[in-house]
This record gives sequence, structure tokens and C-alpha cells, in this order.
Amino acid sequence: MPKKETIGVVVSNKMDKTAIVIETKPTAHKKYGKIVSKTNRYYVDDQNNECKVGDKVQIEETRPLSKNKRWKIIQLMEQ
Repeated sequence: MPKKETIGVVVSNKMDKTAIVIETKPTAHKKYGKIVSKTNRYYVDDQNNECKVGDKVQIEETRPLSKNKRWKIIQLMEQ
């Protein structure tokens, strides 16, 4: 089974070797049809502490690394 990949923006890097990434995607409201932005928060493994707040990163799903961490950084796209 292929691993899930997504692109998001780093919103927090205060933890050691962990960053929080938010992915926003526009979806239509089921009843009214208005475009609403949905957000997902991911706890991401950042071994070298190289991410900074505002960086655009590509992340990939992985095995559980801790209680909340299920994703790892593939590459920094924009700084």
C-alpha cells in the first residue's frame, strides 16, 4: 500500500525533534455549497530540528513514532 503524502506549513517547532504542520484544503459545504477551508494538524518527526515556523514542507505517513507522531518530513520546499 502506498504511503500518504501531503504538503503543509509549519506552525510550531518548540518541541525537540518534533514540529506541528497544518494542511489546509478547500471543501464545499454539504448543504450550502460555500467553499470552506478545512485544516488538519500533524505532529511531524524533525530529527535535525531544521524546520522553522512558516516553512512549507512535504510530509509522509510512517509508523507510530510516539503517542502523537505518525508523520515524517520528506523535504523542505520553501523557507
